[in-house]
Amino acid sequence: MNSLDLPKAPADTRVVVAMSGGVDSSVVAGLLKREGYDVIGITLQLYDHGAAVKRAGSCCAGQDIADARRVADRLGIPYYVLDYEKRFRDAVINPFMESYVAGETPIPCVACNQTVKFADLLETARDLGADALATGHYIRSRQNGAHRALHRPVDAERDQSYFLFATTQEQVDYLRFPLGGLSKQETRTLAAEMGLEIAAKPDSQDICFVPQGKYTDVIAKLRPNAALAGDIVHVDGRVLGSHDGIINYTIGQRRGLGVATGEPLFVVHLDARSRRVVVGPREALETRRLILRDMNWLGDGALAEIPAEGLECFAKVRSTRPPAPARLTLENGGAVVDLLDGETGVAPGQACVLYSAPGNDARVYGGGFIERSERSPAAEAMLKALMPGEHALA
Repeated sequence: MNSLDLPKAPADTRVVVAMSGGVDSSVVAGLLKREGYDVIGITLQLYDHGAAVKRAGSCCAGQDIADARRVADRLGIPYYVLDYEKRFRDAVINPFMESYVAGETPIPCVACNQTVKFADLLETARDLGADALATGHYIRSRQNGAHRALHRPVDAERDQSYFLFATTQEQVDYLRFPLGGLSKQETRTLAAEMGLEIAAKPDSQDICFVPQGKYTDVIAKLRPNAALAGDIVHVDGRVLGSHDGIINYTIGQRRGLGVATGEPLFVVHLDARSRRVVVGPREALETRRLILRDMNWLGDGALAEIPAEGLECFAKVRSTRPPAPARLTLENGGAVVDLLDGETGVAPGQACVLYSAPGNDARVYGGGFIERSERSPAAEAMLKALMPGEHALA
């Protein structure tokens, strides 16, 4: 076996590297080339609009393509750019906007991995006769019987497993992540040793197609009717004021609400149908149970085989938080996650990712998107009184 767990000599092993123009994917290409693999670099041009082209911290746009091409030339590997702008718009940007307008908190990076990077690009790699597709994500992949399993990386601060939970088992078996055992600083050091000009290039931001970091500007431009005014309502029924569109609010938000009552208030629910922003005290945010949709299972055996009493695990509902104790059960064929310590600020559309343990070596069991949540009994009572007929509001 070679260093990628493939049964051929590196020189006989073709690897396509997804090159974004950043330091991480560039180092992956450099490492594999140095080990003697047959490396091909590919960049997907995903968008290209105005300020994004030369903005520091962008990804897969004009300047980044130029950077990736220079790296490929430096390494002496074949390099191609594929125009995926329409595919990216249809599969990522449009669903992101529709979800946001509906009051959800979508994660476009997950959708991009699901549809563009690990589906379309993966098929392109296979068409090129590649034995594997390698990326610069910070996550580890190990042989697990006849398949491979995902594990959190060495560098917890760079852990990208939250964004990769939806990767299918077939995709996991084909993918390789050479940076999973490195820290970010080690990666930058390697880039400098390789003589790559992008060694000190800033990291890309999470949402690459938002030029100035404001989701609402992009949504308002592409969906002019999305920002419709409505009421700001307290969970006790009082109308406290008005807003210019629910797209300007997120669950758990405290600052910038535009109302003042003398008590700390948080956004606890976004009612897209009636265009209401519901606010209340912190305790109204306390969430204990999550009902998931589009569950992707990467654990051993089938999801349907987990015990009736549930599976003890650890869950993340935000990429920046450590995994916390949880229990996964199945109810009416759907996945339900009980958060044993509770959580606040949970919104529909967010991901809930499950792990075997809380540490850096934990295995990724998979996860799903939050369809709805159940709050603490007190919070549920407040919301149901405000919205009769609604159940388990998120």
